[in-house]
Amino acid sequence: MSDYNLETKCIHSGYTPSKGEPCALPVYQSTTYKYDTTDEMGQLFDLKADGYFYTRLQNPTNDAVAAKIADLEGGVAAILTSSGQAANFYAVFNICEAGDHVVAASTIYGGTFNLLAVTFKKLGIDCTFVDTDATEEEIAAAFKPNTKVLFAETIANPALVVLDIEKFAHVAHQNGVPLIVDNTFATPVNCRPFEWGADIVTHSTTKYMDGHAVQVGGAIVDSGNFDWDAYGHKYHGLTEPDESYHGVIYTKQFGKKAYITKATSQLMRDLGSIPSPMNCFLLNLGLETLPLRVERHCSNAQKIAEYLNAHEKVSHVNYAGLPEDKYHALAQKYMKDGHTCGVISFELTGGRDAAVRFMDSLKLATIATHVAASITMVLHPASHTHRQMNDEQLVEAGVSPGMIRLSIGIENVDDIIKDLEQALKNA
Repeated sequence: MSDYNLETKCIHSGYTPSKGEPCALPVYQSTTYKYDTTDEMGQLFDLKADGYFYTRLQNPTNDAVAAKIADLEGGVAAILTSSGQAANFYAVFNICEAGDHVVAASTIYGGTFNLLAVTFKKLGIDCTFVDTDATEEEIAAAFKPNTKVLFAETIANPALVVLDIEKFAHVAHQNGVPLIVDNTFATPVNCRPFEWGADIVTHSTTKYMDGHAVQVGGAIVDSGNFDWDAYGHKYHGLTEPDESYHGVIYTKQFGKKAYITKATSQLMRDLGSIPSPMNCFLLNLGLETLPLRVERHCSNAQKIAEYLNAHEKVSHVNYAGLPEDKYHALAQKYMKDGHTCGVISFELTGGRDAAVRFMDSLKLATIATHVAASITMVLHPASHTHRQMNDEQLVEAGVSPGMIRLSIGIENVDDIIKDLEQALKNA
């Protein structure tokens, strides 16, 4: 649906009913699918025909939602996973193996940091973290001959650092590797990283795309722009015969869809982190209202950031919508109308103890390990999402011990401010 605007794509992309078919996307709650002949099934297993034979690999409901997300991001293909963590794991592991190396921005979600720093190391894949604000030369200095990926987040969780996408893309391409960008916080409503040079985009669809905190999921979208064949010596899994699939060469048989096809045929086949069709149905309902909700999240967050920034008990607010914010210019460049997301982080003058008193005094806002839902949520990253990090790693990730992450919901903004005001009196 390339001729339509994003708001229309959120409603109509991925599924087009024919005469007499349901207007709502059906839930294909089935593990398997019937065929009339042995040869028909064999063609599917040989990747020579399109169709469905087992939901771990493909499902009509899941594929419709994946196609919608690919369209929203401007990509050629997408795959859905059972969580955002699975999406980031698959995105990197699809082109990395033991002995390889990854470069990543340090200001990323704590779970992703741990995935790259700890879990991948157990698989023989090393990672070097770089300052997101580093110069191109400093980022390039972290690369090694065996580096396969540069990874970053459009808007860092929870430090809210805005990525200079063009800078990171230039470094990645100068070194012959793709740039993978986690676009969870911005969503394609506010930013489309492919337009700025990113090659692969990931999402935790659990967040704004779902919007109601009812399902956990992830997505990987490929732009189709990275030339795997040009660097075939690095990405032999895509450019050389796959003996586990009858010697198929993904780039030759599937062209721009090679990366996603390999992720499906190899990783989903062997690791199986697939979302349920019902979860994808719920995700699709969330996507239909994504532009409306993101607009409200952002407008509420802007007003609350301004309120907190002027409060005597608040020492600092991180929100790129504020003109004095370090990342305001980058937000104006990369984000639609300069809007980033509905998440704010801030510090109280009283430090960690004041942060705890403040959070425990909230009545409307919910203490929860989540963001980007319709309700306002609050979290203390050093105690919760980033608690596996030591103090040095916290600083590197842009998380101070007293930082509060506030995910602004779509309630009436005056009611949210009333709640913050009464809680700040106890901070």
